[in-house]
Amino acid sequence: MVRLNVDLIAKSSIHIKNRRDEPLGQYLKKLTHLNFSNKNIENIDDLSLCRKLTVLYLYDNQITQICNLSFASNLTHLYLQNNNITHIENLSSLQRLSKLYLGGNCITVVEGLEGLEELQELHIESQRLPLGEKLLFDPRTLHSLSKSLSVFNVRNNGIDDIKELVILRNITQFFGEDNKIQNLKELELVFSQWSLLWRMDLSRNPVCNKPKYRDTIIMTCKTLEVLDGKDINETSRQFLMNWKASKEAKKRIKDERLRSAPGAFSNPVEFLIGKPRVPRKHLEFVLDKPHNLPSSVGDQGVRQPLPGRLDRRQIHGNEVRHLSLKKPQFALAGQDVSEPPSLLTQVSL
Repeated sequence: MVRLNVDLIAKSSIHIKNRRDEPLGQYLKKLTHLNFSNKNIENIDDLSLCRKLTVLYLYDNQITQICNLSFASNLTHLYLQNNNITHIENLSSLQRLSKLYLGGNCITVVEGLEGLEELQELHIESQRLPLGEKLLFDPRTLHSLSKSLSVFNVRNNGIDDIKELVILRNITQFFGEDNKIQNLKELELVFSQWSLLWRMDLSRNPVCNKPKYRDTIIMTCKTLEVLDGKDINETSRQFLMNWKASKEAKKRIKDERLRSAPGAFSNPVEFLIGKPRVPRKHLEFVLDKPHNLPSSVGDQGVRQPLPGRLDRRQIHGNEVRHLSLKKPQFALAGQDVSEPPSLLTQVSL
C-alpha cells in the first residue's frame, strides 16, 4: 500500500533536487505545488507541514477516501480524478478551494460541498455508477454553490433531467454530453435562468434529436456563444429572434380577433353562418316565424328537400311586397302538390 506522506515527498527525486541542502521541514513549509499523480497511492496521510499548499495533483491513483486535508486552508486547486472515491467528504475546511476535479470515480451523489463559497469549477464527469443508476444532487450542496459555481461538468453520468440545477444562476459553462436528457421544455426553463451562460455542450443526448432543438436553445440563451462545439453566428441569432417576435405578434393578433369576433356581429346567427346576402329584415322575419314555413319532413318521417326558393315579387307604387313559395320539385308518392302551401306576408320596406 502506497501512502502519501512526508517521507514519500522527501524521497521524491524532484523534491530532492529542489530542496538541495534545505532542511525538509523548512522546505515543506514553503511548498505550494505537490504532484503525485499516477503513483499508485491509496491513502492520503499526514501532510500538515505543507500549510502553504495551493495546488495538489493526485489524479490517476487508487485513492478510496478524501481525508487528512483539513490543514490545507490555502488550497485552491484539487485534482482527484480517476481514483476509487465513493463519497465527497472532508472538504469543508478548504475555504479557498476554487477548482475541484473528481471525474472518473465512483461517486453517486454530489454532496458534502456546503460552505465552499469560492468554488467556481466542479468537474464530476464519467462516474463509474451501478448499472441503471444516475448521478444525483444534494439540494443543500446546490444551494451552497448557487452563488459561486460557474463551470459545471457532469457529462456521461446517466442524467435524464436537470431542472434541479436551475438554482445555479451563475453558470457560464455547462458540459452535459452523453447523458439521457430529452425534455426540451425543461431545458428552456433552466437555461432561461442562466443569464451568464456562454458555452454549453449537450451532444449525444436524446434532446438533440428534437425538432428545432438548436434554434430553441439559441433563442432561450441570449448570451450563448458556443453550443455543442459550434459557434453561434450573431446574424443567425438575430434572424431567429426576429422570426420568434413575428410569430408571437401574429399569434396575439389572432387571439385578439377570436376574442372580439362575437361582438362584431349584431345577430348571433351571423357569427355562426356568416352575414346573409338577403336583406336582414327578410332574414329576421324567417327566423322569427319559422312555424309559417313548410315542414322539411314528410308524413312518413323521411327528410325532403325544402320546398322551393323564396322569390320576391315587387308591386309598383306604394303597394307591399309579397313572398311566395314555388311548387316543390320533389314530394312523397301520393301527396297532392298541385297547390303547395303558400306564405303571403306583408313586409314593410
